[in-house]
This record gives sequence, C-alpha cells and structure tokens, in this order.
Amino acid sequence: MKQAASESDQVTPKKSHRVLKIILISLAVVLVAAGAYGIHLYAQAKSALDKTYSSVDKAAEAKTAKVVAATEPFSVLLLGTDTGDEGRTEVNGNSDTIIVATVNPKKNQTTLVSIPRDTMAEIIGTSTFDFEKVNAANNVGGAKMALNTVSKLINVPLTNYVSINMGGLKKIVEAVGGVEVEVPFSFSSNGSTFTKGKMKLDGKQALDYARMRYEDPEGDYGRQKRQRQIITAILKSAASTGTLANFTKLMDAISDNLTTNFTTEQMITIFKNYRSSATNVTSDHLQGISAYAGDAAVQVPATTELQRVSDIVRTELGLEKETISNSTTKENDYNEQQNGFIFDNPTEVQNYYVYPLNSSN
Repeated sequence: MKQAASESDQVTPKKSHRVLKIILISLAVVLVAAGAYGIHLYAQAKSALDKTYSSVDKAAEAKTAKVVAATEPFSVLLLGTDTGDEGRTEVNGNSDTIIVATVNPKKNQTTLVSIPRDTMAEIIGTSTFDFEKVNAANNVGGAKMALNTVSKLINVPLTNYVSINMGGLKKIVEAVGGVEVEVPFSFSSNGSTFTKGKMKLDGKQALDYARMRYEDPEGDYGRQKRQRQIITAILKSAASTGTLANFTKLMDAISDNLTTNFTTEQMITIFKNYRSSATNVTSDHLQGISAYAGDAAVQVPATTELQRVSDIVRTELGLEKETISNSTTKENDYNEQQNGFIFDNPTEVQNYYVYPLNSSN
C-alpha cells in the first residue's frame, strides 16, 4: 500500500513556486534599478565628457572610431601644455610633454614613447616651410598641427589626441587619490621636497615632480622619465577604479582642463574595453643629439633613431615597418654631408643648420 504524503511534502511545490516568484521579482527590480542607475551615471559621464570634446578632423576620427569599436590597437598623442596654472592662460601654449601612447589590447599592453620638446622637426600645416622645435606645433596650430607634425616625424598614423594643462594634471592626480612613484634622487622644486625612494604624491607634488628639469643629471630626458612615471601611475589608478561612477568622478574633476577629439561614447568604450591594457605599461623615448640651431639649444634625432621609434610604434599598431623619409631625415643628410655633423657619438655640441626645403646647397 502506498504511504500517504506528509503535510510538508504536499506544500513544498507551492512554496517553491512562491519563493522562485519572489526571487524573480526581486531580480527584476534590481536589474531595473541598476539600469536606471547606469543611465543616470552615463548622463553624468556624458555631461563631463562632452565639455572635453574638440574635433580636428572628423573624417580621420571616423576611422579611429571603427578601430575602437572593434577593440583594435590604436595610438593617441598625449600633450601636456604649460598653461592652466601659475597665471598662464594662453589658449594653446607650448606642449612641454609630448607622448605617443599606443594601446594594444591583444598584448594587454600600453606603450608610452616620449618625444623631447626640443626635437627639431618640420611643423606641418604652416604656409611656408617651418623647421623648428616640435613643441611649437601646438602653440602655432593647436592639437591638429601637433598631431600632423608628430605623425610625420616618426611616420605613424596619429588621429586622436588628449591635451591636458598644468591645472588638469594636479586635479587628475587628486581625483585618483594621489600617485606613487620611485623618486630617482632627492631634490626640491617649487616648494616641494622629494626624497629618493618610493613616495606618494598629491596633485601639486606631482606637477612639481613632472616639471623639474635643470637639477636632473639627465636634463630633459630625466624629466621625460618622471613624466612617464606620473602618467603610468595615473593610468593604473584610473584603470583600477573599475566602475563608471568612479570614472565619471575622475572626468568631472578634470573636464575644464582637458580637451580631446575622442567622443563621449568612444571614451566610455575605451574605459570599458581597454582598461586592462593600462595595467601593463612600457616606456621608451626618442633620443636626440644635443646641438645648437642658431642660438637655440635643440635635440636632433639621428635617422636611425627615428627609424627605431617608428618601428616600435608601428609594430604595436600591427602595421608593417616602413623606411622613414621626411624633412628631418633630409635635414640630417644635408647636415652630415654639407656641415660635417657627426651623429655617431659626437664629442662636443655641434651646430645644426636648417637648409631650405629641396635645397641643393
């Protein structure tokens, strides 16, 4: 004879359905609430990011948009301008910091390559041939001229930029809660004191640390290293925020001091899909030879060095290497042949002459 079911066995199916229904309703409420919160955060992020947008070439930018949407490697020109603090209010300003950042999600890596601000280069976009320090490009023609000039100098496609001024650097460091760096030697600058070893820097300290030049035994190259340290620390801190809420807070803090031709949607996509690439950062720089162009102290990159840097960036972008040929390589040839300029281990500071374009002299 079959045993009758107990009272508890009889009610279990109804209880299970009721509990499942409660769980599903609760989950739906959470999802709706999360969606509404996400929309709210997106609106906040868009409000902050929209203020930073400044296009320079919509056709070229559209190509980069497709690259970002497909999560492919891309390069961006990082410009640090000498405005926004200490009473400096110029519209563009010289770009004291010029870094080509290449983000490669396939390698989960970001490569930072510094271009010394005193590097001799043709300023692309002027009405007449203009061969001078590369940092003048931003001052003369803004981000578009800086993009075209650096792109031509190292033969890599550069469409997008992020430009931040001195005031913005302080704010972004504060927004990520400070940055930790390995100070290479003890020094003081602009009221800030730095002790060799690990230090956590606030916004003002970070700016003073990144700007000091003359006390560094490596001169501007040492300063470039410290700038890359700060940017690397910022990237890692920003990447670890992990949420759109923190990203929005970060962008809102610096939006008045930053301009870029990445759209709001692209920046949020980059934040979501490329963030892990910021945890692995490698650094390099374009090495120049100290010289004088007239009365100005300049840096002259040898053609072999230009080729080396071009190869690095193009490889990270997944592009074929190309033999570099531009106004700098031509000026180098003229100086070597006509001026006797020594590129291989010179023993003294030389004079570097700017020859007219297509000169036969």
